[in-house]
Amino acid sequence: MELGLKDKVAIVTGGTQGIGKATALALAREGACVVIAARGRERLDSVAGEIRAAGGKVAAIRADVAKAADCARIVSGALEGFGRIDILVNNAGTSSRGGFESVSDETWQADLDLKLFGAIRLARLSIPHMKKQGGGRIINITNIGAKQPRAQSMPTTVTRAAGLAFTKALSKEYAPHNILVNTVCIGLVRAGQHERKAVASGVGLEKLYADMGKDIPLGRVGRAEEVASVIAFLASGAASYVTGTSINLDGGTSGVL
Repeated sequence: MELGLKDKVAIVTGGTQGIGKATALALAREGACVVIAARGRERLDSVAGEIRAAGGKVAAIRADVAKAADCARIVSGALEGFGRIDILVNNAGTSSRGGFESVSDETWQADLDLKLFGAIRLARLSIPHMKKQGGGRIINITNIGAKQPRAQSMPTTVTRAAGLAFTKALSKEYAPHNILVNTVCIGLVRAGQHERKAVASGVGLEKLYADMGKDIPLGRVGRAEEVASVIAFLASGAASYVTGTSINLDGGTSGVL
């Protein structure tokens, strides 16, 4: 399928690992100009090198989306490098959780700043440029815990639930401007945190993933590339009548739509 992303400009936060990296590569393969943002310079340079080696156009910006000034630098860098913004993928985030009484105010605030306010600030800065050019796409990465939170899952599930509300409200407000806003709710996906857990526990990585996949209806953990494919679809003209929706990408785990 031709996605029509050639020369579109996409910002991908958390763009050097896992879902973010896979998304940046997928969009670049479709001909988009990609702006990747992350905190680590070494990984930024490495992923940017991969994209360029594959013939893609990329700008790599070292930034922490929990900081307002860094969000502004990301958007300015996209405009300076490519002159426009068509797609914003709010992917940066971590899994922060614990027993409710053990979670400090500082942990709550850090999670809100990273996952919610990062998305809010980047959207607020990007939307005026999308409006000028007649439309755009915003894709927020959340998780299925936002819909079905478990015990000891805060602050992540609460922050992600706010991301769902943000997605829906934004989609309604900016639909008249042809700015489509959606969210991908992920379940278990192969990621660096699982690799580190395997090393720490002395369990082989594939054994760990096999054990994690036992309770997933499809019988396995997802891959970052599978998430990236859905994001690329939502960013494309093929999804021109899709807004305000949430797609569960979880191998059938969630009990709700």
